Amino acid sequence: MQFKHVTLDFDGAVAILKLDHQEVMNAVSIDMLGGLGEALDAIDDKRAEVRCLVITGAGRAFCTGANLQGRSNDNKMSSGKGAGAALETAFHPFLRRLRKLHCPIVTSVNGPAAGAGMSFALMGDMILCARSSYFLQAFRRIGLVPDCGSTWILPRLIGKARSVELSLLGEKLPAEKALEWGLVNRVHDDAALWDETLKLAHELANGPTVALALIRKMYWDSPENSFEQQLNLEFESQRIAGSTDDFKEGVGAFLEKRPAKFKGK
Repeated sequence: MQFKHVTLDFDGAVAILKLDHQEVMNAVSIDMLGGLGEALDAIDDKRAEVRCLVITGAGRAFCTGANLQGRSNDNKMSSGKGAGAALETAFHPFLRRLRKLHCPIVTSVNGPAAGAGMSFALMGDMILCARSSYFLQAFRRIGLVPDCGSTWILPRLIGKARSVELSLLGEKLPAEKALEWGLVNRVHDDAALWDETLKLAHELANGPTVALALIRKMYWDSPENSFEQQLNLEFESQRIAGSTDDFKEGVGAFLEKRPAKFKGK
């Protein structure tokens, strides 16, 4: 399926969402954000079938941040006021939808992930990187502040000191260093990245996806909850997971010493 600067394909129960504006290394425009919203609508329409989402970039980049080139509708973000307005009207709704998605998200970082692109990459529940890829908090280079949730996500992943360093200095963070810091999950040779991405995505899609959706929600909510609130969330989530057919199948498979066949129900 083709949307504005976005493609959406399905590989069984895995949806593959690709940022595809290679002329600007997949920089994000208002048009692209519209395409991303339409792609998520299509995924919602197939909610019962889609059990994992992969987000990646076309060509040699994952996403190089906001598109500051061109004229008209495509560069409403090139001015300070436009940048602020675009956050609340376009970027934030997309990020909120990713957070609340019904299935696990794998981000496959196949090249530079800068600015908003870095934030998009970090929305993955599992983040896989090509060895040649890198991350960049590019905002200070154009006199702006970090956005798209990066000042919330980064300190929780790598701590305040490293987050502030990345943001104040605007230096590239290579994939290997990002792995060492605990920012990403896995780094693969460039040629192997896509195969490894699909392998992991299908492993998740074949899992007990009701439970997996609850797991991702619990970890998203955890930083904002007190200990007591998190205990309550675990209790509520376990009640839901424990009522699924997948729980029965998992227990049965364990007792019968066979692989479980989960259906996401």
